Order: sequence, then C-alpha cells, then structure tokens
Amino acid sequence: MKHVVSISLGSSSRDHRVETTLLGQPIILERRGTDGDRRRMRQLFLELDGQVDAFGFGGADLGLTVNGRYYPLYSIRSVVEGIRTPVVDGGGVRALVERRLAQRMEALLPSSPQPKRALICVAVARYDLARSFLDAGYEVLFGDLGFGLGLPIPIRSLRALHLLARILLPIMGRVPFEWLYPTGEKQAEIVPKFEGWYAWATVIADDFHYIKQHLPDRLDGKIIVTNTTTPADLELLRARGVQGLVTSTPRLEGRTFGTNVMEAALVAIAGKGRPLTLEELRAMVPEEDLRPTVTWLQGEPA
Repeated sequence: MKHVVSISLGSSSRDHRVETTLLGQPIILERRGTDGDRRRMRQLFLELDGQVDAFGFGGADLGLTVNGRYYPLYSIRSVVEGIRTPVVDGGGVRALVERRLAQRMEALLPSSPQPKRALICVAVARYDLARSFLDAGYEVLFGDLGFGLGLPIPIRSLRALHLLARILLPIMGRVPFEWLYPTGEKQAEIVPKFEGWYAWATVIADDFHYIKQHLPDRLDGKIIVTNTTTPADLELLRARGVQGLVTSTPRLEGRTFGTNVMEAALVAIAGKGRPLTLEELRAMVPEEDLRPTVTWLQGEPA
C-alpha cells in the first residue's frame, strides 16, 4: 500500500490519518502538524525518509514560480535538505488548478462580476491565479508591497510585477519565512489595512491567511476566491457581508485534499520516485475535478 505523509508547519490539532483508494491504488494519507516548529518538522522528515512513498510539505512554499522562473525560499528548503523521498508543496497542483480558475469560476456564476476588478493580495505567491484573472479580462491590483512588506503601494501592471519579482524575490527567499507569511498566532489576528484596495475590487483572491490578515469590517457584495476554509472562516465572511465564496481546492474522485497532500498522493501513485511535471499531473487529474466550489453566503443572487 502506498503511504503519503504531509508534514506541516500548521497546528498538530488537525492531525489525521486515513486509508483510502485513489485512481485504483490503495493509499494511506497522513497529516502531521508541528505547530510552527521547523526543528520538529526537520526531525520528522529525517525519521520518515525512505519509509514512505512521498512527502507533502504543508503550511509553506518551498519556492515560487513567476513568469517561468523559479525562486527558492531557502529558509524553508533547508528543512528538507538531503531528504531522498520526493517532497512536494502542492505548487504543481495549484498551478494546474489556478491557471484557469477565473474562467472556471465565471462558468459557475449567474453572471460575471461587475465591474471586473480583482485584488490579488500577493501575486508572486499566486502567479497562475493572477494570470487567470488577467486572461479573463479583469483589471487587477497586485497587493504584494502592501500585504508582503507593509508598503501601501499598489502594483497595477504585469510588467511591474515581473520587475518586482526579479529584484526582490532573490533577497526575500533568504529571509525567515515568518517575515513573509502569517504563522502561528498571527494567523488569528485581523488588522484592517488597505481598505481602499478591498473596496475597489469586486473579487478578492489569494491564500485565505493573506486575505484575512487585513480584512475590513465590511465587504458587502464581494466575492472571495481562496483555498479551503473552515466553518469559522465562512461565518467571519458572512458577518462582513461577503456575497460569495469560491474555493479552489481540487477534488479527486469526489474528495477534497490539501494541494500538498493531493500532489504527494499523485507522486506516490505514479511511482517515479520524483515530483511530477505539470504535464504529468494534468494527465492524472480529470478536468472535471478542477472545478471550484461556489458557496453563496447571503443567498444566491438572482
């Protein structure tokens, strides 16, 4: 039986283990959280190296791909240095899901959001998501300098985003990950900022922790596009007037998994002993399993 373990920087309170069948292959899917402790994370990878078929890396990215160039996040990659078992962070599955997410979303809505304006909180971390909204004809505001560095400077062109990535990502890839992404107790904090950016957009899209950290008091009529959310997250958005929630977490044979878990499972099933290319992932995941889920929080619009 194939065995996949997702080791996450997230809370250990969400740990679980299931035995199931995917694509005709019996498989064990296991999740172990380390409560933000990278030393503990490293220890678990070392203990299980060679004993499982693939690892998922949860709670962080090992690197970012922008405009075809890969930028490693070295403070995170050091956790898996020397590990022989394939390790994936879900970036391949996210690229597969998010490159046409805006188009898939619009096919499920009664009508296109108007005006077609999207706020992407940190586009260098969700580049395929950002490109999908541009391809779908949206005017896009990239909030990277605000949400990433605290600078209230909007980026409004893809060219400027590419320039920012070339200049800053080689530097940012070497700073502590906690400087770049809310972790631990900070994930529960909401400090409203950039209200004008939120108000300008009809669609707000990104990882939910980025969206949540500066959430305004009111988001009436907005559509949030993000990853898997908890019941508490839904109540938070409903209370602030959000109209619709679009979650991009893909399904495999009708079931949802975190992207790092899904990608690790596909790597294990493929049995190549390495991460899979985007083309190989696309061949394994049917298009119908990539459709997002739409939840209307204030009642479905007419």
